[in-house]
Amino acid sequence: MCDEQVLCEVLGFKYRSTVESTPFSLQKLTALMLQHKVVHLDNILPWLIPDDKIIIKDHEQAMRSAKEYVRKMSIISTKDREDVPEEREPVQDKYSGNQKFGLCEALLEIGAWDVAQTLFSRLPDHSLTDQRPIALALCRMVQSIVEPVYRKHCIISPKLPGRKIPPMSNPLAPKPMNDFNDIHDHLLPMLIALGPNLHHDPILMYKIMRICHAAIKQYPLDSNKKPIDKSNNVYYDILTILDVALLPALSFMDCNCCVAEEMWNILKYYPYQNRYCLYARWKNDTPMQHAALLRKRADAQKKIKSIMKRVSKETIKPVGRTIGKLTHSSPGVLFDYILIQIQLYENLIGPVVDSLKYLTNISYDVLGYCLVEALAGADRDRLKHDGNSISQWLQSLASFCGAIFKKYNIELTGLLQYVANQLKAQKSLDLLILKEIVQKMAGVEAAEEMTADQLDAMAGGDLLKTEAGYFSQVRNTKKSSQRLKDALAENDLAVALCLLMAQQKHCVVYRETDKSHLKLVGKLYDQCQDTLVQFGTFLGQTMTVNEYVERLPGIHNMLQDNHIHADVAFFLARPMFSHAINIKYDSLRKVDPNYKRMSASVKQAKWAEAAQAVMAPVALSVRPLHPPKVWEDISPQFLVTFWSLSMSDLFVPVESYQREVNRLKQLAAQAADSKDMNASKGKKEQERYTTLIDKLQDERKKQEEHVEKVLAYLRQEKDSWFLSRSPKSAKNETITQFLQLCLFPRCTFTAVDAMYCAKFVHTIHSLKTANFSTLLCYDRLFCDITYSVTSCTENEANRYGRFLCAMLETVMRWHSEKAIFDKECSNYPGFVTKFKVSNQFSEANDMVGFENYRHVCHKWHYKITKAIVVCLDSKDYVQIRNSFIILIKILPQFPVIAKLSGILERKVEKVREEEKGQRQDLHVLATSYSGQLKAKTPHMIKEAEFHHVNDRTAKSQEGGNNESSDKVSNGIGSKEGVSNGETREKEKESKDSREKRSVNNSGNHEVVEKARKKEDSKDVSDAKEKYVKKEEKGDKDDEGEKKERKSKEENYYSGGVDHLDRDLSSVSNSSASSAGQNQEAEREPKRRKVESIPKESRRTEGVSEKKERSAKTKVRDEQKELRREKKLGRKRDRTEEVVVAAEQKRRKDDDRGW
Repeated sequence: MCDEQVLCEVLGFKYRSTVESTPFSLQKLTALMLQHKVVHLDNILPWLIPDDKIIIKDHEQAMRSAKEYVRKMSIISTKDREDVPEEREPVQDKYSGNQKFGLCEALLEIGAWDVAQTLFSRLPDHSLTDQRPIALALCRMVQSIVEPVYRKHCIISPKLPGRKIPPMSNPLAPKPMNDFNDIHDHLLPMLIALGPNLHHDPILMYKIMRICHAAIKQYPLDSNKKPIDKSNNVYYDILTILDVALLPALSFMDCNCCVAEEMWNILKYYPYQNRYCLYARWKNDTPMQHAALLRKRADAQKKIKSIMKRVSKETIKPVGRTIGKLTHSSPGVLFDYILIQIQLYENLIGPVVDSLKYLTNISYDVLGYCLVEALAGADRDRLKHDGNSISQWLQSLASFCGAIFKKYNIELTGLLQYVANQLKAQKSLDLLILKEIVQKMAGVEAAEEMTADQLDAMAGGDLLKTEAGYFSQVRNTKKSSQRLKDALAENDLAVALCLLMAQQKHCVVYRETDKSHLKLVGKLYDQCQDTLVQFGTFLGQTMTVNEYVERLPGIHNMLQDNHIHADVAFFLARPMFSHAINIKYDSLRKVDPNYKRMSASVKQAKWAEAAQAVMAPVALSVRPLHPPKVWEDISPQFLVTFWSLSMSDLFVPVESYQREVNRLKQLAAQAADSKDMNASKGKKEQERYTTLIDKLQDERKKQEEHVEKVLAYLRQEKDSWFLSRSPKSAKNETITQFLQLCLFPRCTFTAVDAMYCAKFVHTIHSLKTANFSTLLCYDRLFCDITYSVTSCTENEANRYGRFLCAMLETVMRWHSEKAIFDKECSNYPGFVTKFKVSNQFSEANDMVGFENYRHVCHKWHYKITKAIVVCLDSKDYVQIRNSFIILIKILPQFPVIAKLSGILERKVEKVREEEKGQRQDLHVLATSYSGQLKAKTPHMIKEAEFHHVNDRTAKSQEGGNNESSDKVSNGIGSKEGVSNGETREKEKESKDSREKRSVNNSGNHEVVEKARKKEDSKDVSDAKEKYVKKEEKGDKDDEGEKKERKSKEENYYSGGVDHLDRDLSSVSNSSASSAGQNQEAEREPKRRKVESIPKESRRTEGVSEKKERSAKTKVRDEQKELRREKKLGRKRDRTEEVVVAAEQKRRKDDDRGW
């Protein structure tokens, strides 16, 4: 046989002599010689043209040209469009003159795959298969290889066998595949070489997809399971085929939805992690390796830009169909541009969502990936330039996520996992996405501004909540909420998100926002809290009780292992408690052979036994959470009882049920009489409303029975709640622990919890709970709200305001009528002022009377006014904002006294003027409250109508002395020691005398004027002399007065021994009905009498001589000096020391408790 070198020279001479048009027969001959190893590739290639460097250069030039094409597509021209014909680059036929391309085609035609692989490796990737003849030759070889496996596993029907592909005749050609295990060695290398050029043969592309589908079906894989073991080659080989060939080839298959759906049949078996990796490479990496793909992507971008200009509500269908056709081949590129437009223009969300109804399954899945990529890969700031609020683009994307996932069946797991990962990284901004998804898909709102009717409805059962508890009626959310529930079930995301949000709620203040504005910190905290409550409510509504108990950790694990705070832990665990109690109750009830005829009292006893059995282990779980000293004043059973109950356990919203029943009856009547619908449809609607009415009435009846069981249980347990060891602890420490561990954490948790806290305080008062002082609890709540107002976020201030309003509503109801007070407060332990270790009280003067209670109410109103004024004067944004929010919430109950209203009105007006043009949101709040307060002004009452005051004091207050109104004290209006009947008699006589004086003045004004001036001057002189005498005598009587005053205070309150008793006594002793008034209180009305005389003369005096005016001014100044000295002397020595000591002691106790 001839020498190889000689043969190569002969072949080279032939190639050189046929440069213009090399015959394919010569190339085929060379290919056969290479296959049979007569010659070697390295010896023949130097004779072929062009040089490898030229091919590489041409390939690089094609990439640069494609990138330039993309760049020109991105340029926005401001010139008018001119009808200039497009200049097309002349197409050069480089294939016919390239002998290496021809040799490669010949090698593939005869099946010399090994030699062709060597040739592929010498040149850039896909530089050979980018040539259509070479790609088709390789496709034909692949067809013959996959034919046996395709016939065996993928034939559609024996009646439709299709055209058979014969095997390659060359014995040295690659062997056909026998089973799926041959994919790795036979099929995969060829498809890697072919790449996106597989699109040249759509039939082969279909066959490969069907083979992959049949192969992946053999394994127990689905998108809910983790990838299988890496030793499974077929699983990962198919992923590689999708990455390098099938998905890139799809980009060239314009408007071919069938190919896209066939592709999805493979992809749906892989978890979202694998799919999203494929989409990322398909959209971002693969086009950078193929010039043709780059051009294809640029063309798709140009088309979608044109389409998005025509998106509107009126063009949804035509635009939607066009978008659908484009997304069949290049979904990633299109969705990137659509999401950019949505971030810029929020009003596009609705039309875009509606126009995406013509997409394929793979397009929807790519959209889910693009959303995650847009959120995770955004390098823009997620906050606005002021750093105080979330950026508009993030809010728009969150809103779009909620709408698109509700309307279309797109997998949610990837997006939910992204939110969980952000929480793990201590970033809570993206919780806005979860909030929108839950609201849109499940219909569970995170509404803070709920009406009073809605709050009442939220205390009812599930049906009442659904029908009347939300702003928008929950409709068409059954399927979408089930999809969300299933997505959360994967990878236990429901539990993970709950625990992460609960931890992040307390982490956001200290770590995520250490350098952020306080306003932003509050917003992020509120968002975390609202989303947690919304998410927990959704889980409770959609999961069955068994699923809920099975998936969520127990209360002990949440508190001890996961370090969740008690408010969140009990919020999540409440459905578990109810379920466990009901199961235990059923088992106890069925043990009794007469359980079907069981009386109500027996049922209540059984339920109480079940509740005690279930809650006893929970009480043991909470004991290690607090120091042992805490449990000396409050029992773990009480703490667990407070946190485990909800509003629906204590209260039946009868009015809400009746209101909803009436509404449904009206709708049923309208449906029966409607002429817009046919008779059958009207009858169905009527039946639906009737069924709802029956369900609501049944639900109401069940809740009434349940509330009775709960109250019976509370009556049984109440005596073991407050285990006080001393009277002091009964009053002070017990209330401190109750406020710190129960009321304050829960009243700011949700709006419903705020109402629950107020209801619970009233409930334990109504149950006559031992060692619990209702009066002291209210006093501690109202006397200093400054710190509470300051430490609240915006939403917490709303809830705290609701809580205060509900508490004030109870206070003012008792204040309104003596009959109500006697019925609900007299002889109740909560209104005892003398505390004993035993629970017995027998003396009548141990109780606070109605008039004393009205004085205490005046004190509370004054204290609230004082705290609000302090906050408004602070200049601090958070304090001022929270003050206005709370004022708006408590407006129905506060203020009611005209004087306090005037103080607030002036202060609010001052803040409104100061903030005008500065902090606009505060200016808006001030303006809003000011308008509402002025509208309530006609309904304000005088102080004398609110509580009993001295007649002279009332007259001086009617004169509108602004100076004295700013110095309102918590013991206003000390009265002389007369009975209530005598006081009312004197008031009547005083009123008659004023009326007579008014009549006389109308006839003889001048005469009366002169007489009264003389009388005033005489009274002033007498008063002055009396004060001077008392001043001289006062020092001698100091010690006797102290003893006498102390004796009278103790007699009134029957031996009160605590500083806090004396604080309450100082308020109560200011009443006119007090039998034992001290001498200081006796002098007070006399001083006011002296003060009121010149004030009265100032009001009625028209024109008088300068001497008389100067004399009166001198007397008034001397009187003020006397009063000032009195306050700095005796009053400080006698009363203020006691009050200050009590206040200091209370604050120390509070600090120690916190």
